[in-house]
Amino acid sequence: MSFSVSHGEKFVLLGPSGCGKSTLLKSIAGFVAPRGVGSSWTGARCPDRAPTAWSCSRNSTSSCRGRRCSRNVAYPLRVARKMSAEAARREAVRFIEMVCLTGFSDSYPHQLSGGMKQRVAIARSLALDPAMLLMDEPFASLDAMTRRRMQEELLGIWEATRKTLLFVTHSIQEAVLLGDRILILSEGARPRVRRIVDNRAVGQRETADALDAQREIQEILDV
Repeated sequence: MSFSVSHGEKFVLLGPSGCGKSTLLKSIAGFVAPRGVGSSWTGARCPDRAPTAWSCSRNSTSSCRGRRCSRNVAYPLRVARKMSAEAARREAVRFIEMVCLTGFSDSYPHQLSGGMKQRVAIARSLALDPAMLLMDEPFASLDAMTRRRMQEELLGIWEATRKTLLFVTHSIQEAVLLGDRILILSEGARPRVRRIVDNRAVGQRETADALDAQREIQEILDV
């Protein structure tokens, strides 16, 4: 398959379970090499040589159990960017505030809700200033109300950072809400790109445009 993602774009990969969404995301991140001819590129670099993206998934251990929230965000800054403890702490506080966790810097993971833990994971990812933010169904395990709130907060974070976003989901509603463009994958042993949809209803939930976009995508998936 072949597709391109523009700088600063919110690009959604949509398809049924087992269609290759997560594998494709891992290939883009450089964690999985292409099996056949081809490669994944981030900017001007090939990720299997120099990864430039940072991932946040539904299965990520978004917080180390023994570390407070601020230390969880600061730790990769000290390891990957070799920042001093004080500089890493200041950066951690800035990104903790960005994901609306002000007042929880000193909280331990067991004191945070599922949604809060995902915010910590997003803050930790953003703090590393990645070329792209890769998200593999990060809200799938959350309850409906928390998922809705996290979707809105992600849109707000994107407005503040304008990071290129690749977001995997099997929810049509979530894809329409978040994606400037939506890549629809087919089901099967050899998944393929069915269509890339330009989404006129991005940021909308229950408007006429959003419902029309959801119906269009469902019709593509049903073929």
